[in-house]
Amino acid sequence: MSSPSRIISTSPSITETLFELGLKDRVIAVTIFCKYPEEACRLPKIGGMLNPNMETVVSLTPDLIIHQSGNQRLRNNAKSLGIKTLEVRMGNLEEIFDSIKKLGIALNCQEQANKLTLQLTSGIAFYQERLKGLPKKEVLLLLGDSSDPARDLYAAGPGTFLNELLNLSGGKNIIRDSSARYPKLSKEHIIEKSPEIIIEAGPNSNLSQREIDIRIQEWNRFPTIEAVKKKQIYFIGADYILIPGPRLLKIIERFSKAIHPNLFAYQTKKSSIEKTLSP
Repeated sequence: MSSPSRIISTSPSITETLFELGLKDRVIAVTIFCKYPEEACRLPKIGGMLNPNMETVVSLTPDLIIHQSGNQRLRNNAKSLGIKTLEVRMGNLEEIFDSIKKLGIALNCQEQANKLTLQLTSGIAFYQERLKGLPKKEVLLLLGDSSDPARDLYAAGPGTFLNELLNLSGGKNIIRDSSARYPKLSKEHIIEKSPEIIIEAGPNSNLSQREIDIRIQEWNRFPTIEAVKKKQIYFIGADYILIPGPRLLKIIERFSKAIHPNLFAYQTKKSSIEKTLSP
C-alpha cells in the first residue's frame, strides 16, 4: 500500500514534526498558526486548527489529514468527504514520542522517526547528566501572553509538557496542586508561594531591554517574593516555547540556563569565544 503523499497538517506541533522527519515534500497545506520552519509558511493555509476551511481542504485533494486528538468535528467532516485522517496526541513527552513513532509507521519513515527519537532522548539525557545532584529550585513559569504582575497571570501547571520540561531543567514548579493545566494566579498567591525564580515565556515575551526594565519595575512592587529579592526574573521570548514538538530541547536549554545560570555560564562564554575566533 502506498504511503500518503498529499498531507495536510492541522497544528504547529504536527507540522514541525513532519518537517523534522524529512517529509516537507509531502506536506501540501498547514494552518495559519504554523510558522516554522520557513518553508511551511509558504504553503497554502487551511485556516485555524479547530475550524479549517473545508472547501480549501477539498480543493487541495489531500490523501491524509493529520490532527490533534479531540478534534471530532474535523474528523467527522473529513470522513463525510472521504478523506483519511490520522489522530495524534502531543500533550506531554510520552505522547510526543508515541506520536513520532506513530507517524513513522503511518508514513513509512520509521528510520527517520527512530533517529529523531534518539536525538531528543540523547539531548534530554545530556541535560539530566549536567544537572545531576543539584537541588531543584522553586520556579513559577508564567505564560508570556499575560504580562502585568499587578493583575492575574496564567501559569503552566501539572500535566503540561512545559511542567515536564521545567522539571527536566532543574526546576520544581510551585503550581503542584492545581486541577487546571494552565491556572490563573493572583499576585497574592505568588507572594505567598514566593518562588526562587520567575520565568515569563512565550512569543509575547520577546521584549526590548526597555520593556524588560519596565516589567522588572512592576515586579519590584512585590519585594518579599524571593525571585524579586534575588533578581531572578527571566523573559524567554520564543515561538517554540508553547509548541510541544521537536524543538523541545531548545526549551530545556533556555529553562536550564535560567534556573542554573552558573552551571551553563562557562559553556555560553566558551561558545562566544569560539564564535569570535572562528574564521
